[in-house]
Formats: sequence, C-alpha cells, structure tokens
Amino acid sequence: MASSAMNQWTKSLSDAQPVSYWLDDPGRPRPEAALAGAEQCDLLVVGGGYSGLWTALLAKERDPDRDVVLVEGREVGWAASGRNGGFCAASLTHGFANGQSRWPDEIARLEELGARNLDAIEAAVARYSLDCDFERSGEIDVATEPYQAEELRETYEAMRRLGLADDIELLDAEAVKEHVDSPTFTGGLWDRRGVALLHPAKLAWGLKRACLSLGVRVYEHTPALSLTPRGAGMGVRTPYGRILARRVALGTNVFPSLVRRVRPYTVPVYDYALMTEPLSPAQLAGIGWKNRQGLADGGNQFHYFRLSADNRVLWGGYDAVYRYGGRVRAEYDDRPDTYARLAGHFFRCFPQLEGVRFTHAWGGAVDTCSRFSAFFGTAHQGRVAYAAGYTGLGVGATRFGADVMLDLLAGERTERTSLEMVRTKPLPFPPEPFAWTGIALTKWSLARADANGGRRNAWLKAMDRLGLGFDS
Repeated sequence: MASSAMNQWTKSLSDAQPVSYWLDDPGRPRPEAALAGAEQCDLLVVGGGYSGLWTALLAKERDPDRDVVLVEGREVGWAASGRNGGFCAASLTHGFANGQSRWPDEIARLEELGARNLDAIEAAVARYSLDCDFERSGEIDVATEPYQAEELRETYEAMRRLGLADDIELLDAEAVKEHVDSPTFTGGLWDRRGVALLHPAKLAWGLKRACLSLGVRVYEHTPALSLTPRGAGMGVRTPYGRILARRVALGTNVFPSLVRRVRPYTVPVYDYALMTEPLSPAQLAGIGWKNRQGLADGGNQFHYFRLSADNRVLWGGYDAVYRYGGRVRAEYDDRPDTYARLAGHFFRCFPQLEGVRFTHAWGGAVDTCSRFSAFFGTAHQGRVAYAAGYTGLGVGATRFGADVMLDLLAGERTERTSLEMVRTKPLPFPPEPFAWTGIALTKWSLARADANGGRRNAWLKAMDRLGLGFDS
C-alpha cells in the first residue's frame, strides 16, 4: 500500500466520531425510570435489544391481558441493536448455504419461515408506525475473486433445485455494474426480496414505544443480577428491587446469561463499521448505486455496505476480533487500526469516492456461536426460555426467536419448536486458552484461504467436518 494513499485514507477518518451513527441522534428518546421496589408479572423479559423487545411485543399481541415487564441494564437499543448495519434479513440461518449445510432436510421450511418472519416485521413497521427508514430493497452478494463467483453460482443452483430461486438472480460482472459500479466486482447474487434495510436504533426505539402503548412496563438502567426459583415462578434481583415472575424470557445475547450452563455456547466477537458523510448526487451517480440494495462481498473476511436514508455509505465488517477470556468491555468498542484498514478497503472498492470523509467510526460485540445461527432452550422446569447466538444477523431473526421463546414458555409444540434447528444446540466453545487458540488459528486460516483462491487448509476442513466452519 503506497504511503500517500495510506495518508489519504487516514485523513478521511480525522473527523470521525467514535460513536454509532445510528445512536448519535438528537431525537433519541429519554430512558424510562429504573425499577425501585418490588414488581410482579406474568412474564419478565430481560434485555432491551431486539430479542427482548420483540418478545414483549409478541407476548402482548398473543394475549393482551398478559402482564409483561421488560428490564434493560442500560438503555433500550444501546448495544448491538443500535450499532449494527441495519440489514434485516429473512434468513434464520445466517444465509442459505450455512442453513443447507446444517439442516438440509428442513432448509426449504426454514427459508419459508424466514420469509414469513420478514413479512411480519414489515407489517409491524406499518401497524405501529415504526419510523425506522424501512426499505425492502434486497441485497446483492458480490464476488471479488473467481472462487467467490463460483460459490455464488453453486448457491444459486442449489436454491433453484429446491424451488427457492424465484426472487434470486445470478449476475455476471456487467450485470452487477448495472446496479453498482466497483472495479472489484466480478459477479453477484441478487436477492430481490429477502433483505430490508432500516435504521437499527430507530427500530429499537419504535419497538419500545409500541411495547409501552400495549401496556408493557419498561424499566431501563435496571440490570438483572440473579435468577432463582421462587415457588411456582422465578425471582430476579435488580440493584434497587426484586421481581417475581411466572415466566422469564432471556434476551441478553452477548452478555453473560443468567442461566450459567448456556454461557459456553457463545463468545463475544467485536465488529466495526464506518459511516461516510452524505454523498452528493454526482458522487452517488459516480458509483451508480441507483437501486439502493444492501451489499456484501464473498470473502471469508467479508465487508457489508449500504446506503442510509440520507445517502451516506455504511462500510463494515472484515475484522472480527475476539478478546482473550471473552471479555466485553467498552474500551474494545473503539479500534483505530481496524478503522484505517476499513477505510483503505473502502477506497479500493470505490476509487470514484476519493476525498469522501467519514463522520462516524464505531464497534461493538456480537454473540457468536459455533453454528453461526441462533439456538434456543429452556431452564428451571420450563419457566425460563432463552435465545442467543445470532452472530450478527439478528435484526430479523430475533423476531422469530421471540416467537420460539414464547412457544417454549407455553409448552407448545409448534411448527417452530418442531424444527431440528430449534431442538438442537451448537457445540460449546472450550475453556481458555483453547478457545482463544482455536479462534486465532481459524482467523489466520480464513485469511490464508482468502489469499489462496478460497482453498481451505487442513484446520478449516477439520472444523467443517465438526460443524464449526466460520467466516467473519
């Protein structure tokens, strides 16, 4: 990399604020008061991200008379739900290929359930007037290397054989250029209906408002400290009060579960993103991004990118950073080395945008599990349900997970709870230092594969056989 180019890319970050663009909003709602004293309810939801918010909302939709309380340790949407890229995907399995490799006998049903889930999210956005810049614009997975184009072709053919390709189009280099112009793109797979783009923080804030309108009692700055059986229900201790609930749903995801045996199934991995200043009409025309689809490239260490409502470009991904011991700390949210690397990749993808500056640069932890898609379960004789492990694709899938938790708490066998995906769990991560060593070796191997035409070494092949194939 030439030093002059590096200096230019670094300069583009000189005014970037180290906070999520989505959360840096003067319209951010005031938090609800913390719990002080005692509470009782039918259902307690722990966690004020998408997982908890959808659970509380759907619980009231199912039974308006159900008494529901939601507690959040800080403010609704402050963590992954307010820091992600805003890709709301229909996929429940972190993409078709991952789902097909793990549940080939039910992938068609999983795809159908995912499509219905995304439709239901779109309907909720309209029903509750959720002002979250929702656009059903679809997504193009783009190839930047020949092996990636071949993988996209194989995915398309597999979907076509299952009758799942009606809204999918395989694109060659010239066809991709008709949608967005980058000298790095050599092909693509366009999913016209399977992804919506939105403002992630506004979705969380809107869901909070909808919950309140249905009578959910929301307490912010109220961390749940412990979970213990109390008679026929569960007791939860908070700093200034206690809650007695008949049932509890845990939507804490990346944070340590109140059910200790669940903790080894996830590790926190840090993801980072940049946001540009708004593009001028000439700059937007220069890259030809006229249909506003979300984009992601096909590398093992991949980038995801999209346009905001005011035509900024969000550019994220590539580095996925695991800290020894699985620590989640605020100081890890800011990583200048990664910002510089992302900026360099951005300008290689879009040299037409030379001179554009970044206004925001941020990061945060997401909960990753070894199968790269959510898992579910119950504890305390079915009085507690949990969902976790969304691995960065939870904007849409958390609504499905909320339905699963409510089904499990009701003791119902449904089309969701009968799924092998729901009935089984991923392999847990080993204790340290083995977790750190394995993840570091996997990341090194993935980088090598990207540099060697996608060829996976012996370590990655062994991980694939164990069902532990990772990408970033």
